[in-house]
Amino acid sequence: MLLVSAPIPPRAAWLALLLALASALGGCGGDEDASRSSLREGLVVGIGEQQTAMFALPRFKALGLQDARLVVAYDAARVDFERDLVTTWLTEAQRAGVRPFITFGHSRVKPKKLPSVAEFRAAFRAFRKLFPRVRTYAPWNEINHASQPTSKAPKRAAEYYNVVKAECGGCTVLAGDVLDQAGMTSYLTAYKRHLDGEPEIWGLHNYADSNRFRRSGLTEMLEAVSGDIWLTETGGIVKFGRNFPRDEQRAGRAVAYALKLASGAPRVKRIYLYNWTGAEPGDRFDAGLVGPDGMPRPGYGALAQALGV
Repeated sequence: MLLVSAPIPPRAAWLALLLALASALGGCGGDEDASRSSLREGLVVGIGEQQTAMFALPRFKALGLQDARLVVAYDAARVDFERDLVTTWLTEAQRAGVRPFITFGHSRVKPKKLPSVAEFRAAFRAFRKLFPRVRTYAPWNEINHASQPTSKAPKRAAEYYNVVKAECGGCTVLAGDVLDQAGMTSYLTAYKRHLDGEPEIWGLHNYADSNRFRRSGLTEMLEAVSGDIWLTETGGIVKFGRNFPRDEQRAGRAVAYALKLASGAPRVKRIYLYNWTGAEPGDRFDAGLVGPDGMPRPGYGALAQALGV
């Protein structure tokens, strides 16, 4: 995924796999009583959003959020339209007083290419030169998912972490940023063997936890790694294929549950809900806190309530 008019990769493919797996492993887990949630003191809440309009909207400003996440291609600094879009996003975030969190992913030009360590280092240096204000990074998005060229290369994914950690002194650098799918733990075991040092922070995407009202993905992650965990992408699914027919109320409960889950785990320090802008009616996947018309949905209400605004 990228900003505004940039091409969006097929999130539906990995979500289908994730949610089918969740169903096979036992469905909802029964803890859907999460219409109300309060946040643990110190838990940071952010929004994952690829578009820029959010930053100027009164409804966004009313929440008082100061953190947002953007996924960009690892070679974005060298692709004209992506570089321009990243520039716009970061400019609007700065204008709104929002701290950016950048996660890299596969190239939009050559999405199946697994860059060498030298290629990744050169691309990261180019990005840092253009955008020195960014101080928080995840070296690669969903490293264990089949949509990413790192899915069968845990050693290379670990080497990308080593590059960012070494190149960006004083930056916050997340390890992992994994999807809670089958094989996550074994992937992490291989990945950890090639890390330089012990990461202080790990990233997890746990849509299945949030939308199946369970906690198994987070539990596995807590057991697999030491250090803090950020839920770098999660949220309430409004609509997704046959598994999730359109239901804004259910999505609102899922947002509340995601916040409740994060608040109940002391090692979880941040949660980034995806996303702000709802999809058009014909789109297959929708997790927006507000509709495409900008009107707030129950998910927005659940977040506002949890934030006490």
